[in-house]
Amino acid sequence: MHPDNVLITFEQEGSRVRAWISASSFPPAASEQGHRYAALTAALRQRGLECTVEYGLSDYIVHAELPDGSSLIISPPQEPPSEHRESPESWIVTRHRSAEPPVYEVVYDSEPDGPDAQHRGSIPNLLTAVDARLDQLGVPPRQEQKRSVMERAAGAVLYRAGFVPAVAFGGAHYYRLPSAMTDPAEQRLAVTRAFGMLQAEGFRLAGDPALLDPGLPAARSHETSLGDRLGHLTESVQAATHTREALAPLSELTAPGDGILRRVVEILDATADWWEGFGEAADHHYANHLRLIAEDLDSYAIRLQAIRNDLADRHTVRPNKNQTQASRTFPSAPTSSRVSAALAPSPSAEQYALPAGPPTESSARAALPPARPSSAPGR
Repeated sequence: MHPDNVLITFEQEGSRVRAWISASSFPPAASEQGHRYAALTAALRQRGLECTVEYGLSDYIVHAELPDGSSLIISPPQEPPSEHRESPESWIVTRHRSAEPPVYEVVYDSEPDGPDAQHRGSIPNLLTAVDARLDQLGVPPRQEQKRSVMERAAGAVLYRAGFVPAVAFGGAHYYRLPSAMTDPAEQRLAVTRAFGMLQAEGFRLAGDPALLDPGLPAARSHETSLGDRLGHLTESVQAATHTREALAPLSELTAPGDGILRRVVEILDATADWWEGFGEAADHHYANHLRLIAEDLDSYAIRLQAIRNDLADRHTVRPNKNQTQASRTFPSAPTSSRVSAALAPSPSAEQYALPAGPPTESSARAALPPARPSSAPGR
């Protein structure tokens, strides 16, 4: 699945701002209306319904055929037409059947004078009401599906932009701005930042333009995260044919003083000290909890150091691994210079020579963030 098969819709309901992630196993719709209603059509198809996007009186509508011969129609305002074509300000859902016995019912109505007016253009609330009615009509439930790689990637971008993951009624995943972030200007800043980061990654986006701050510069391409760079250490272990090669990433993890786990412990301790500064009882509880986690992690780091040392003493070729397996191709990615040195064959005199000059900008970006010197292993 490609990024353009995933749609992220930003919406506001009262003081809350949410980002709704929807994906389709079908190729992305070529038309504007297909993009706008991807979240709705994907949810209906997951319940086994055939649905199409058609033109109504003055705007496009979603039409789904139900097992009992009736039809479900999801529509933005048609008379008068919706003023926010990218993100309708309200919805009406009706069920029709012209054959005997005829059926006409309003399933959901968030127009200003409708019973669901408080939800306005909210897609999650719309889908919750539709799901409840489909359950009553005996439509098979939505099959639990694993989130695709691209859905998780979109979620990771939103997470780094400050959004909080949440699960709606029915198990749908979405992201929201922090509950205490109610200032409209701050919300626009956060949404614009997330919008730019997602757009740089190639995702399709929709939402009310009022949620964006047009004065902010466009975000640059999203750089490779530290987590992604560490993920390539996993690949180097999988390709290893000798204990020396598997040892290098484990050494990065457990190195005394400036290893990855040591730095994580420092982050947790620093966060605990900072959090405790708020002074309330709950803040003291969270700070203590962070310190306990840091202590446990530090203890595990010491145990991992011992395991790493045992692996170093082994110093042998792994059975049933040959050079063909070692040549498997993995995606290229930046690697720490220390890991590169450790993965190299027997060192030569040239490896100990000082560099001729300062590192280039590209090599500086390739290395993991520099660690502050420390002489004390463990805590």
